[in-house]
Amino acid sequence: MSADSVFEATSLLGEKLVRPTPTGEARTKMEELLSAATRAYNSAPTNADSIIWLGRRTAYLGRFNEAIDIYTRGIALHPKDARLLRHRGHRYLTTRQLDKAIADFQKAYELTRNKPDEIEPDGLPNARNIPTSSLKSNIRYHLGLAHYLKGNFEKAAKLYAEDVAAARNVDTHVASAHWLYMSLRRLGKVREAEAVLIPISAKMDVIENTAYHRLLLMYKGELKPSDILPDQETPTLENVTTAYGVANWHLYNGRKDEAAKLFQQITAVKSQWTSFGYLAAEAELARQR
Repeated sequence: MSADSVFEATSLLGEKLVRPTPTGEARTKMEELLSAATRAYNSAPTNADSIIWLGRRTAYLGRFNEAIDIYTRGIALHPKDARLLRHRGHRYLTTRQLDKAIADFQKAYELTRNKPDEIEPDGLPNARNIPTSSLKSNIRYHLGLAHYLKGNFEKAAKLYAEDVAAARNVDTHVASAHWLYMSLRRLGKVREAEAVLIPISAKMDVIENTAYHRLLLMYKGELKPSDILPDQETPTLENVTTAYGVANWHLYNGRKDEAAKLFQQITAVKSQWTSFGYLAAEAELARQR
């Protein structure tokens, strides 16, 4: 098996998932950044920041299990550093180890409960080079997602409501509002879900979470599914995110066949198996079995 055909995880449907590998200039840049992170780690192997960046740069190249091992060694050295737990939890999500992800995120949540929040630097900066997330928001967001994937919509909704209330910018707001709305609709709490949409407007200056923003506008009735449903032949992260939102919208509005068709189309896009939209579609199909 070649280095680019390594199995990194088993899907919730029992399928082997091959390591995603960037190509071209993106891969060259990521490898350069990993080399720099490796040098920093080698010069300070017990430094938490060095460990975190080595893990992050490793994971960006699709080496998720190796990243988990890096974070695990770091947690042994820094058991109360919530950042290490947050990042390992993220890669447990990626590799479909949902219970382990929940354990890490819950511990990170408890460790940061009474501490001030902090901006989390982006590993892959957005178009404006403005970080849009914080440590606490990422912990809540990913913990909420893990519960959502297991069908624990009450727990997910509670975390996303907390995240919306604490949001410092519109990107955090629309991302968490999207999952909050979906969680509430899955719980049959239509009025509460509609209240989530009240502050959402087309004028919001969203930097990177445009797919979530447009989905919220669709839920609000200001856009139609045909306005945002992507070309299925264009397997981008944003398209998979949008397709899951539309599929789920069909599901909680009673159009199960349309939802199932979209879930199947999403999980056929194997190049996007690390995306949350793909993972959520996978979880839906697994629950239906």
